[in-house]
Amino acid sequence: MNDALKDLLDLLGLERIDQDIFRGASRDSLVPRVFGGQVAAQALVAAGRTVAADRPQALGSARAGEAPLQALGSARAGEAPLQALGSARAGEAPLPHSLHAYFLRPGDPGAPIVYTVDRIRDGRSFSNRRVVAVQHGQPIFHLSASFQVHEEGLEHQETMPKAPDPLSLPTAAETLPHYAGHFADPDVTRRLLRARAAIDLRYVDPPPYATPGEPREPRSQVWFRTNGSLDHLPFATGADVPADDAPPARPLLDICLVTYVSDMTLLDSVLLAHGRGGWAVGDVVGASLDHAMWFHRPLRADDWLLYDQESPTAQGGRGLGRGRIFTADGQLAVSVIQEGVIRAPRG
Repeated sequence: MNDALKDLLDLLGLERIDQDIFRGASRDSLVPRVFGGQVAAQALVAAGRTVAADRPQALGSARAGEAPLQALGSARAGEAPLQALGSARAGEAPLPHSLHAYFLRPGDPGAPIVYTVDRIRDGRSFSNRRVVAVQHGQPIFHLSASFQVHEEGLEHQETMPKAPDPLSLPTAAETLPHYAGHFADPDVTRRLLRARAAIDLRYVDPPPYATPGEPREPRSQVWFRTNGSLDHLPFATGADVPADDAPPARPLLDICLVTYVSDMTLLDSVLLAHGRGGWAVGDVVGASLDHAMWFHRPLRADDWLLYDQESPTAQGGRGLGRGRIFTADGQLAVSVIQEGVIRAPRG
């Protein structure tokens, strides 16, 4: 494990400052604001710190005094209630199955971020949390996340697209120096390598900043994994952290790390359609507006994951990115959608 990955794990170790209130550190980003993937990952950590296996198990009634609701109740009087497709594993805390987030204001990389968690609901199978991230007295980010205990049920998925072996592709350190002539600032290469040092990210096709001025199909693929093994970190049956202020236990940690990476390259496909190189080249000004993820199947952040990305539309100064994250053995693990503001620079 390199120092950059250790630093990233430290970022995910939030300080509890009160009941359901946490504080996270910030660090410099590629641009003069907090990286959106960092805020999203920290907010998900904060939400997970409030979800445990010993939460209330009965589904709450909609009205005071009513009996708890039954899952998929019987269609005929006198019949036993139908069972939800599969059963939950007793004693396990839920893990995230979806999140929906809005980036409200640029974050200050020189100031800590305070995360306040609202426990919206704890049910037998699902728990819902709302998280607001605040800096300097103002909200900068809002996240809603839903957690589910493991269940068995119906299964189908899209087929993994073809992609070359990630080990056959060059690393960022091998490719970025070749594109330095396209960058608006001679320091961009160093900043890119530093910002992404915790993640081994390999493009299947050249990134937008490699071919500015050349419109391409709005599709992009990258392989990624953490730049080092996570085998020494503890696994847990649920979302509990091994110690206060420490990173969450796996598998929640893996989910939070993938959330972090998911904001790195998703809007590349928007830029490709218009031959724009992005902030590194200086031909667009952009930022994430909202971000949604659905976690379908287990994954490991230190194993290779294929991020297949496309853009179906751009208009009104906004572009939409849509992504699918597959495990190396072809399992569809995550779906992602993000909209970002993308404008030509003024002047």
